[in-house]
Amino acid sequence: MEWELKSDRPIYTQLLEELKRRIVSGFYKPGERLMSVRELAQDAKVNPNTMQRALTELERQSLVFAVRTTGRYITEDASLIEEAKKEFATYHVAAFSREMHALGYDKEGMQKLLSEYEEASMEDTDKEISGENKEEGNK
Repeated sequence: MEWELKSDRPIYTQLLEELKRRIVSGFYKPGERLMSVRELAQDAKVNPNTMQRALTELERQSLVFAVRTTGRYITEDASLIEEAKKEFATYHVAAFSREMHALGYDKEGMQKLLSEYEEASMEDTDKEISGENKEEGNK
């Protein structure tokens, strides 16, 4: 998974969000050992001090814990991960809602757009799958 850091917001904030996203999405599994601060920083192409700050905040939120001499691990508390996931999703839904209201959409209009998007997305997925199946059949 790529680190997509932009210049419009503090790097620390973006690192924190990306690490959280990786935890709540399951990219990092509960109980999994994280790479070292230096390795994570190198991977994200950021200063190790900035990565350390983001990891310290995740520790404060109990999503990550440190074991002396062995490193940092993702929490195994599924309810804590689920709570963080809901918080993350709520933040994005609120941003989406504000933006759509600014564009003049009401709740029904937003729901219609989301449904249309999901249908189109499912059709694209179906096309990709059927295209893959055709290729496999030609082998």
